[in-house]
Amino acid sequence: MHRVSDLTVEHLEKVRRFYDGAPTEPSWGSRGYREMLARYYNLMIPPGASVLEVGCGSGELLGRIRAARKVGIDLSERQIAAARARLPGARFYVQAGELLELDERFDYIVMSDTLNFAADVQALLERLHSVSNPDTRLIVNFPSALWRPFLALARVAGIKGGQFQSSWLALSDVSNLFRLADWGTLHVQPRLLFPVKCFGLERLFNRWLAPVFTFFCLTVFCVARPIRARSAAPRKVSVIIPARNEAGNIEAAVRRTPEMGAGTELVFVEGHSRDETWAQIERVAREHAGRRIIALRQTGQGKGDAVRAGFAAATGDILMILDADLTVPPEELPKFYDVVATGHAEFANGVRLVYPMDEKAMQFLNLCANKAFGLIFTWLLGQPVKDTLCGTKVLSRAHYEKIAANRSYFGDFDPFGDFDLLFGAAKLDLKIADVPIRYRERTYGTTNIQRWHHGWLLLRMVLFAARKLKFI
Repeated sequence: MHRVSDLTVEHLEKVRRFYDGAPTEPSWGSRGYREMLARYYNLMIPPGASVLEVGCGSGELLGRIRAARKVGIDLSERQIAAARARLPGARFYVQAGELLELDERFDYIVMSDTLNFAADVQALLERLHSVSNPDTRLIVNFPSALWRPFLALARVAGIKGGQFQSSWLALSDVSNLFRLADWGTLHVQPRLLFPVKCFGLERLFNRWLAPVFTFFCLTVFCVARPIRARSAAPRKVSVIIPARNEAGNIEAAVRRTPEMGAGTELVFVEGHSRDETWAQIERVAREHAGRRIIALRQTGQGKGDAVRAGFAAATGDILMILDADLTVPPEELPKFYDVVATGHAEFANGVRLVYPMDEKAMQFLNLCANKAFGLIFTWLLGQPVKDTLCGTKVLSRAHYEKIAANRSYFGDFDPFGDFDLLFGAAKLDLKIADVPIRYRERTYGTTNIQRWHHGWLLLRMVLFAARKLKFI
């Protein structure tokens, strides 16, 4: 049994006695509030996931979360009995989070309006590592102190049920406690300007106004991942190289791409070239028999389709994209490998806008647009992304397969391939890390980018991402 202090035990006993005497059915206001919370949780949790709710009460929220396996714990026997009656397909245990003892791991751990009642938040968060794996996501929501007087009035009016005297943790407190307990915050998103149902007004306020007026929102959602040290065992790498009219770069791509991890394969995807690109790929594959090279001819259109075809053919544990123009030097790829293999991040995104670049590598208007889109997408995705259009992106096969399985949420919208991966990673709360590289001038051929046409497409991507990730 995990040991805690006598003061912690004393506090937990007070909370237990309070909720053993509390109603097991929520008030109408609390029921509507839980329904709104569940909508956001269901946007973050895939239906096939396993979920543990800490402080599940009578199971009102857990019952609304769509998940393949549901487990709840609460220190009140009365509330757990009600939860078992409400959700016979789930499993429930009478336990406090600070004393958590379960012999299983979960994809998601949920704590909804629970942190403020914990006897020792740091001990609780540390204990959660015993039921987590490196890919587990911890999702908590807690009320903003700005709403404290309004919630007191709601209890007096009977809109909100009574509750045990609690702490009022600020976002800075929660972020600090996460760090102390080895949880890394991925993103923070305030939600709910209108927490009660009122003829559809709640939908208008919460979808369209809450993402803008975040300071006034009732509850704050935080998503975190474990950041304890992980094994960096060597892993096999697949480098996917979409190539259209890049005949002069094929040989250099093979020669300059280093061996990484447990071995590196190159996957060329030729995309309807008008030059000798395919012939060069075939020649290089024959002449470099000592390297594993896979050659494909694209049947669809666009870089996004080429990337997906390359990922499907790849056999590596870590998947990399390298543009065949070699403006991102292949010699930089080990940086990306190290970030993903060691667990520092789960999605490595190349950034061209940190180091000085070759004089003709990027035109001034393109530079301005890239900086602007970086700022916009940082806000949309909830994580820092300085350069959305750098072609080099790296992630594990396991995480790519999760993105692909969840692709129906966004649909087939992205001709570039960059945003399909970025949006998918953000939707699954993967940790995104910017990896600065030294951007080089193209030495063969001309760019496939059409500035104005593709710029318009990028603006459409912004609106698309806003509707799918922010205004929901």
